Amino acid sequence: MLGVSNPTDQTNNPYRLTPNVVPQRYRVRLRPDLVGASFTGSVEIDLEIIEPTHAIVVNAIELDVERATLRVGERAMTSRAPELDAQFETATFTFDEELAPGAATLSVAFHGVLNDQLRGFYRSTFTDGQGQEHVIATTQFATTDARRAFPCWDDPAVKATYQVTLEVPEELAAFANTHEISSTPLGDGYREVVFAESMKMSTYLVAFVVGAFEATKVVDVAGTQLRVIYPVGKGQLTAWPIEAAAHALDFFSDYFAIPYPGDKVDLIAIPDFAAGAMENLGLITFRETDLLIDPASASIVELERVALVVNHELAHMWFGDLVTMEWWEGIWLNEAFATFMESLCTDHFRPEWQKWVRFHPQREAAFAVDAQHSTRPIEYQVISPDECRGMFDVLTYIKGCAVLRMLEQYLGETTFRDGIRAYLKRHAYANAVTKDLWRALEEVSGKPVGDVMDTWILQGGFPLLRVEGDVVSQEPFMFAPAREASAIGNAWKVPMQVRNLDGTTTTQLLDAPSAPITLNGPTIVNGGGWGFFRTAYDTDQLGRLAGRLGDLDALERAVLLADTWASIQVGRARFSDLFTLARGLGDFDEPSAWALVGRAVGLAERILDESGRAVLADVVESLYGPVFARLGWTPRDGESAQASELRADVVSVLGHQGRDVDVIAEALRRFDANEVSGDLANAVVAVTLAQGREGDDLVCAERRRGANSPQEEQRYLFALANSGRDEVVLASLDDAFTVVRTQDAPYLIGALMRSRDSGHEVWRRASARQGEAIARFPSIAYDAMYAGAVSFVDAAFAREVRAFHKANPLPVGQQQVEQILDLMDVNVAIAQRNRATLSGELVHFLER
Repeated sequence: MLGVSNPTDQTNNPYRLTPNVVPQRYRVRLRPDLVGASFTGSVEIDLEIIEPTHAIVVNAIELDVERATLRVGERAMTSRAPELDAQFETATFTFDEELAPGAATLSVAFHGVLNDQLRGFYRSTFTDGQGQEHVIATTQFATTDARRAFPCWDDPAVKATYQVTLEVPEELAAFANTHEISSTPLGDGYREVVFAESMKMSTYLVAFVVGAFEATKVVDVAGTQLRVIYPVGKGQLTAWPIEAAAHALDFFSDYFAIPYPGDKVDLIAIPDFAAGAMENLGLITFRETDLLIDPASASIVELERVALVVNHELAHMWFGDLVTMEWWEGIWLNEAFATFMESLCTDHFRPEWQKWVRFHPQREAAFAVDAQHSTRPIEYQVISPDECRGMFDVLTYIKGCAVLRMLEQYLGETTFRDGIRAYLKRHAYANAVTKDLWRALEEVSGKPVGDVMDTWILQGGFPLLRVEGDVVSQEPFMFAPAREASAIGNAWKVPMQVRNLDGTTTTQLLDAPSAPITLNGPTIVNGGGWGFFRTAYDTDQLGRLAGRLGDLDALERAVLLADTWASIQVGRARFSDLFTLARGLGDFDEPSAWALVGRAVGLAERILDESGRAVLADVVESLYGPVFARLGWTPRDGESAQASELRADVVSVLGHQGRDVDVIAEALRRFDANEVSGDLANAVVAVTLAQGREGDDLVCAERRRGANSPQEEQRYLFALANSGRDEVVLASLDDAFTVVRTQDAPYLIGALMRSRDSGHEVWRRASARQGEAIARFPSIAYDAMYAGAVSFVDAAFAREVRAFHKANPLPVGQQQVEQILDLMDVNVAIAQRNRATLSGELVHFLER
């Protein structure tokens, strides 16, 4: 069923402040003590009192707040001692006399702790190339953590301007959302740095950073000053993000037909950062691996990752910062649209990468979650901050992006763009809800956008379209029947691109359980591959399509294989059906299609016993061997980006499940010679570690310490999850709880948990330390440490896992854990259906 019809009704939300007092301007002054891990500060807030009141309530948590002073004209009033509410994270300043409506200025002094939780105003450290340790202070306020740095109205709908002043040690650099106005020595080893007033924006976009940083030269992009800021000594890693950002600023200014709204753009790399990046206006913060990169040694995937994150955050400058969701249930539109725009911009930046085809594996991850009964609508009512934090998942980012892409293709690219322009102009410097966007798109297109999109946004799941004869019908797609309440919907209004492989393409909206369809020869109903649905063709039509793989485009081929994989997941097809289709991919350099084959091979390896794995190795050799013979180890002059990426995937599968002795030997040689860079780097390291040689983990540790880029450091950290030695995997788990940066540790644990031989023990040890993990790791990543549980296929062990998580829910991210467990159950069911017959099925496949 559809979700709530008006998810933005927040009338009685106790976590939101009453609108009887509204801030207009903030003047924030802060003095961090990096050695003592604390800060002092004060804030002056120009505000408007709307209704008579005795009290002013602001958001504040983890701050020692003093009495407030309120100035009205020439009068000054002092409040009683503030009343703090830890549950709703507020401070109430009560005055003896009633405050009349009108303008006033509230002044508050406070002090707090520079925490190590990677939220609010927090402390981070790094060691430079000369071995000197540095301490920095930085911020992360999304979603509701500005209140940990200064008292405020910490609500996206309550926009105001911000003028920041920082008192910092003279030798350190300081940055904020806007350009620096002045820097004045204070005579005590500190200097006062004053920044310009910002545009009107939400608290979660405020940012400031203090530390040992350097900056590139300013690049002027149509009047906007652009820099990359980095920890000292890493300037050689900035050329690529500067190039990507300069392109993105031009691209978005043109696409939105609105100039960049801030006064400068600084992209700053932070050593410890919980998310990938944060769209603070004018001071965009990144974890290092998502900003700093060496193009000479990086893979295409790594270069694309940096470009995508840069593009994503810059898209937010318009869609999120200029126009902001009214409350956090609308975060899906911010993030989904930024994900959509990052792909659009990257496709324009490097069209040869075929970004929209490369998006397909991410979309498959969204399909996997959305076919579970524990899924959720993309948009649903959010009350508390913790509920908000649970929205940052694959459904918000990837499914949201996928349905926007489907809508764009349905309306037409120009029409869609014109609707976006109208929406942004209408709501600039203000807030909006989802229906405001649908309304703008309806005005320019004349189509019932709201009615269509409500079926995709306000209910979970997606449809399976059955094509039988000349009729197409829809039904909910699900991995298994519901045992309890299900969040999967019942019916959708489905935009179809009906493409005859011999000529015509027509657009059709399926807004009923079934409808007639015109089939003249081989025809697909997901032309272009943009539809967010599965398709099941009758036997005759599927046979005709299988014989015409060459007449499909790259994304359509990937979709056909994905639909076959989905049929395997629900027991309607066999592994050999997918492998038969894969035989037709031999001449196509298409990593997205081969990724599905690799996923099936990986699951089959877990299902089979050792004798069955030997048969699987022969299957892998029959499928991947000819591709590797064509591609080889050495790139050809002028070969495509897809060929280079596919080569790495082929080496990985041949070296793991294929047990190819020649591939393994060459991977070992390259690892030992430290010939590890470019697209093959991760595959070479992973194949090497899987052989379980003694001492390779120590080589990884040494190379990680001496890494020349963040990507190289991450490569040698996460490679340990591939180790064929139990003691290495389990030692890495211990490191995750002690010495690994907390921004990386939960993800490392999740990767270690995927180990075929050690994964069960990793889960048992990690789950036993869940309390320690909650205290140590950032809350946004709690669920990441259990991501590897999806790979478990033993039914008894899966019951043990589920029982623990039912009895010990996470305080944040539990719904994501439920989705992980449901996907684990899907893989357990696949194993139970196929364990007895899969080896024989593969033998028969090889004989055909």
